[in-house]
Amino acid sequence: MVTAVSLLDRQSLFTDSTPEHNRGENRVTLNGLTWQAYQQILEALPQSRASRLTYDHGTLEITMPLETHEYASELISLFIRILAVEMGLRLKSMRSTTINRQAFNRGAEPDCAYYIQNQSKVAGKIVDFTQDPPPDLVVEVDITHTDIDKNRIYASFGVPEFWRYNGKELKIYQLQQQNVYIECDRSPTFNWIDKEYLYRFLEEAKEDEVAAEIRFRAFVRNQKLV
Repeated sequence: MVTAVSLLDRQSLFTDSTPEHNRGENRVTLNGLTWQAYQQILEALPQSRASRLTYDHGTLEITMPLETHEYASELISLFIRILAVEMGLRLKSMRSTTINRQAFNRGAEPDCAYYIQNQSKVAGKIVDFTQDPPPDLVVEVDITHTDIDKNRIYASFGVPEFWRYNGKELKIYQLQQQNVYIECDRSPTFNWIDKEYLYRFLEEAKEDEVAAEIRFRAFVRNQKLV
């Protein structure tokens, strides 16, 4: 129901007493929404928006990313792109494209999503998630607590690799045959890269993003020559 949008009182997005500079996101959760109501809310919101919606069996979480969230999301995206480019991989970036699966009664808008192994299957086309494979790699940044079980959502979608970053730690998950994730020490796609390289890249980027990118690109290229 489009009228449900009117229930999203702007003040309810800012009830957290934590100072804004210590938060990564503002969140509001609505319960008891049907799939149809969720779809109507999606349609009522502008295409270009900062908020991101996650829906899971009647629960809708609306997230407003703040600076800490956006910084991490942007830099992790750059980290992945550098790896893909320097390793000669093909890439189709989906960013925060809405992934809706009515059959699973779930929908999500990740921070980053990529086709890598399946890039050739979706190259040059608008992806249809009911027919095309899911993204090969999805990234979610959640600095603050979320009540949504995002692991379960992306596992049900069949996403092979899922990264979650909480502002301090990166967790990497690989999908198993039972449609459940197991945590891995390294990325199945970039299995020679240690998590510490991402932490170092993020730390160096705080001082100078351009210099951090140049150094990391050079590092990846040197690894190819070893």
